[in-house]
Amino acid sequence: MPFIKILPHPEFCPEGKVVEAPAGTSVCEALLDHGVAIEHACDMSCACTTCHVIVRQGFASLNPLEEGEEDLLDRAWGLEPQSRLSCQAILAQQDLTVEIPRYTINHARENH
Repeated sequence: MPFIKILPHPEFCPEGKVVEAPAGTSVCEALLDHGVAIEHACDMSCACTTCHVIVRQGFASLNPLEEGEEDLLDRAWGLEPQSRLSCQAILAQQDLTVEIPRYTINHARENH
């Protein structure tokens, strides 16, 4: 099973963490299963950008981006070439290192 190293995030994972998850699991599910309460306002239906992560290592091992995810990522705060929506990024056999951006665009949470 691959490991996911989560870099420290002041709110969701202050100390950083390493978790193990089976291949075929989304990064979002793996984080949630291990107590990292990453935002996922659309319940992992690829309809928002709140679960945006930046894959610092292992990006090429993930499933390819689909058009819907690519379109949404254009709206994500802090977009980088290695950005993925964690609900759409499916683990293979390779370990990952991910960074949760400091901010998200969550209109419900921001009272819009």
